[in-house]
Amino acid sequence: MDVTALLDPLNDAQREAVGGPPGHTLVVAGAGSGKTRVLVHRIAWLIQAEGVSPFGILAVTFTNKAAGEMRERIEALVGLPATGMWVGTFHGLAHRLLRQHHAEADLPKNFQILDSADQQRLVKRVLQEQGLDESSWPVRQVQGFINARKDDGQRPADIDHRGDPYHRTLLELYRAYEEACRRAGVVDFAELLLRAWELWRDNPGILDHYRRRFRHILVDEFQDTNAIQYAWLRLLAGDSGTVFAVGDDDQSIYGWRGARVENIRRYSQEFPDVVTVRLEQNYRSTGHILGASNQLIARNPERLGKELWTETGHGEPVRIYDAFNENEEARFIGRRIQQWVEGGGRRDECAILYRSNALSRVLEEVLVHSGIPYRIHGGPRFFERAEIKDLLAYLRLVASRDDDPSFERVVNTPSRGIGERTVDNLRQIARERGLTLWATAWEAAGNGQLGARATKAIQRFLTTIEELEQAIDGLSLAEQVETARQHSGLADHYLQKEKGERGQARVDNLDELVSAARAFELDPGDVDTEDLLGAFLTHASLEAGEAQAAAGEDCVHLMTLHGAKGLEFPLVFIAGMEEGLFPHRMALEDGNRLEEERRLCYVGMTRAMSELYLTRAESRRLHGREGHTRPSRFLTELPEEHVESVRPGRAPSAPAAAPAPDTEVGEGVTLGQRVHHPTFGEGVIIDCEGDGPRARLHVNFDDAGLKWLVASHANLTPAG
Repeated sequence: MDVTALLDPLNDAQREAVGGPPGHTLVVAGAGSGKTRVLVHRIAWLIQAEGVSPFGILAVTFTNKAAGEMRERIEALVGLPATGMWVGTFHGLAHRLLRQHHAEADLPKNFQILDSADQQRLVKRVLQEQGLDESSWPVRQVQGFINARKDDGQRPADIDHRGDPYHRTLLELYRAYEEACRRAGVVDFAELLLRAWELWRDNPGILDHYRRRFRHILVDEFQDTNAIQYAWLRLLAGDSGTVFAVGDDDQSIYGWRGARVENIRRYSQEFPDVVTVRLEQNYRSTGHILGASNQLIARNPERLGKELWTETGHGEPVRIYDAFNENEEARFIGRRIQQWVEGGGRRDECAILYRSNALSRVLEEVLVHSGIPYRIHGGPRFFERAEIKDLLAYLRLVASRDDDPSFERVVNTPSRGIGERTVDNLRQIARERGLTLWATAWEAAGNGQLGARATKAIQRFLTTIEELEQAIDGLSLAEQVETARQHSGLADHYLQKEKGERGQARVDNLDELVSAARAFELDPGDVDTEDLLGAFLTHASLEAGEAQAAAGEDCVHLMTLHGAKGLEFPLVFIAGMEEGLFPHRMALEDGNRLEEERRLCYVGMTRAMSELYLTRAESRRLHGREGHTRPSRFLTELPEEHVESVRPGRAPSAPAAAPAPDTEVGEGVTLGQRVHHPTFGEGVIIDCEGDGPRARLHVNFDDAGLKWLVASHANLTPAG
């Protein structure tokens, strides 16, 4: 085979990266610039042009899907089976290494790997053995501490607690957990990399063997490496191996899980004679999308630097849509998707991205009511999320003490020291007596059938529900849900259980349930308003029962911005472009986190191929509260020549643009129109619920404030 044919399908920068001489190479690969093609062609070049054995190459990436794709493309390009090659994920390759050297790694021959759920169970057992209460030492928090220390390459002996009792206890748990793993002959995922690194560090002969074997190391997504992964690569390469690193510092968005963007910068400093190649030609997006994305990311300091460009033309400008509120924002997105489909496009070409999962609720409702199939990636629908089910279970028990599934769900959530054995005893008594769990619990707690400690814990739970019923009596529906949120202790439970952004995301979802209740209260539909709580609980069950689109069905994609990395869609919406939402409020006072938020926005924008909409709501009911919002700073950082305001004068950085067609909301009036009312005076229509004469109009009057009016009886006339 003519090896130069390997270079024919490549552009100039790709050829430079693929056909360069063996040596340390950093390929700064922009979004949509063909990085996988470069990696695969580089491997083929080494084999066919440089005469390197396929078994002398180690190629590592981050996901099994990416590794599988790489193997398939290598086989197609080289014509050799890739099964014997060391191509895989960090964890997969470390596992392969430890299997071959289990004795030297101090592991049993048939050691097993703990998945996340197995690891949680083991941590829980360690807590019990240490006599520690889960309410004070949440399992996931301890698990996260252990994994983070391993990702940093630290054993308990490497860490100084500095006399802090809290950290001293965490280190004791780390030691006890390690001992439990040793006794059981198991390792967790974080242990694979750390143990493999220690194997090489402590066995010079084994390290020398692999250094001589793998003189060519190729790494994908280098910006996502953590401390132990970087150390693993550095140790293997030594002074004789060459590292071909492909990555993009502008797409480093996983700092919250240990990724260190500085690793891609350290590479050029710590490895000798590194050749840097920039892949800047983009094969995905239009010129306007790239121009806006380039200027946004240029705000971040200390970048390696690149400027994406395309030969496909300018395309449509990036459109900024300022909605009056979150409902109108969702309806606009739904209408635009329908227009896309009516114009011959497919629903699966459309993606709605958001920073926080809490934003999905209103979007889901609009899509369901519009008959648009959708699928949420990376998580369940809003009413199917664990924290939402927990809070609803409290309310269901208030509404009906006979609800055994709700009793079981929250009897020990948050933890009250009610173990599974106690619940099993209650189940058995309930079956024998033909009683509900609630009635059984009252009876068992009263006659001492459960033991002193369990009795006290059960009584606390029963009292909690009774007090909650009294507390919500006479309150509005939204106030009932908010009171249950506070009374249950679920918010503090999740903040302790899952530290950082994940715990906060669950709390945001709990707050969003309050917003859902307020929206339902304003428009309950044809239900019995005498039992609004019961109607809302039924509504939640029906919403949760709505099946998502099946895999492969033509449906719209909903996902977080983090979940969108590596994907592309012709039509993309990024919703919730507001300060505190995006950038996230937890990042506003931290320069490093704010830079990562900007990178996340850049990643989201560069998912779009043909059309990109950035939407925000001027007023948003979120986390149980309604208030005016400020536009995201990222909107103001976009260049005017690449953006267009869908609503003139609304976008913070938009040039003059043609107005969008008015949105008629019934009875001869339109959304955004200034109107006059015979009693309340002049105001602006800011929202609408429903259609036609029965539509409910939300009007912000100059003097009377916000009012909801039924369109057929509102007596509104155009102002002036």
